[in-house]
Amino acid sequence: MWSIEIRYILCGFVIWRFAVCRRPWIPAIVLLTHLLTVAHAATAEDWSRFRGPDGTGISRDSVPTTWNDSENLRWKTKLAGFGSSSPIVIGSRVFVTCYSGYGIGERDAARPAMLRRHILCINREKGDILWQRTVDAELPEDDFSGYLTEHGYASNTPTSDGQRVYVFFGKSGVLAFDMEGKRLWSVNVGKESSNRRWGSGASLILYKDALIVNAAEESNSIRALDKQTGRQLWKAEANMLELAYGTPALVTEKTGQVELVISVPGEVWGLDPDRGKMRWRIETQLTGNVCPSPVVDGETVYVFGGVRSSGSLAIRAGGKGNVSKSNTLWTSRNSSYVATPVLAGEHLYWVDDHGVAWCVKASSGAVAYRQRVAGLQTGGRPVYASPVLAGDKIVVVTRWDGTLILPANPSFKIVAQNRFSGDDTDFNATPAISDGELFLRSNQNLYCVSSRK
Repeated sequence: MWSIEIRYILCGFVIWRFAVCRRPWIPAIVLLTHLLTVAHAATAEDWSRFRGPDGTGISRDSVPTTWNDSENLRWKTKLAGFGSSSPIVIGSRVFVTCYSGYGIGERDAARPAMLRRHILCINREKGDILWQRTVDAELPEDDFSGYLTEHGYASNTPTSDGQRVYVFFGKSGVLAFDMEGKRLWSVNVGKESSNRRWGSGASLILYKDALIVNAAEESNSIRALDKQTGRQLWKAEANMLELAYGTPALVTEKTGQVELVISVPGEVWGLDPDRGKMRWRIETQLTGNVCPSPVVDGETVYVFGGVRSSGSLAIRAGGKGNVSKSNTLWTSRNSSYVATPVLAGEHLYWVDDHGVAWCVKASSGAVAYRQRVAGLQTGGRPVYASPVLAGDKIVVVTRWDGTLILPANPSFKIVAQNRFSGDDTDFNATPAISDGELFLRSNQNLYCVSSRK
């Protein structure tokens, strides 16, 4: 990724090169435009993947504390269908996925063959749709029943390197599009189903020139694809990936070695991201299924999840083989079921699936506060979205009761609870933050919350 200063140097070089060589000016302009297009993803304002550019869910930007349909709402755009995936922001464009045709109601009379998935490219300034591409479902597809009805068929957040946008549509594969919507490649990563048939949920991440895919639901595998062509670089298969729904995380050790960390039922693994080989593992009490993604702070990783035996733990990445005894820093029975907690300063924050707000000390797991949030609907899990940090505020999107704003300190307080009238659909997606603007999505609309006019 290039800094703004490097882009200026490159642009100057291009202009000088063609001026000195007395070449036609048109190729210079074409190349200059290409350089600017390629480099624009390097800006600090981009939110290029699930939980932000580094997967931490942290933004230094402050966003409005209060909003509604008439206050601090820059625009809203009706989407082509439902979805739980997060929006991503690349330069002047916002990308989001959704689905239609099947799975839009408990008594849906349609058939899985009618399922369509969509990727939308939206103008960040005005909210108008620049382009939309539709992908037909590849069968077999899971029936719309059970837990799948809670989140649907578009739960995987896309990612982008500024030149392409990559989407994961479960059994319909991984696809790459250029920034103008041209389909570049597609790859099948499996058409199986977990024993619960809960559908796909893990999001894509980029590492060097590879696209990392947690295809646990589709094939009990983790894969690396060449981001240019979709060619498979490696595949790691294991039965223990059954019910591992989290997005893998990258951890850089002090030695410079990079680990690909994923939590699965009963263990945490550290893989070689260049070859897919396991380097180390840590045994855990988290069994049943694991939804939250690992939370990374330097070489320390915080892991949450489990259902039959849920909890959390802090571990130190690195080592070889079974490092359970040497690398487990603390364990706790407190946990988050779906949402990935956010680390703000010395504390971890989340709201669990019972509507209880948690703040625990990162160094020990000790509880700073545990407080039920008043007024949240309890006829189901009230929070799916992961919290994000915006400046000194925690932003928590609830499914049916608006968005909560909490201070990022170990004293519980609801600063604000913001709602949009006329939208009673589920808000399942983790928000995106870019240049002081907050992007929220429901099953109906994409919203841009901003103090700008």
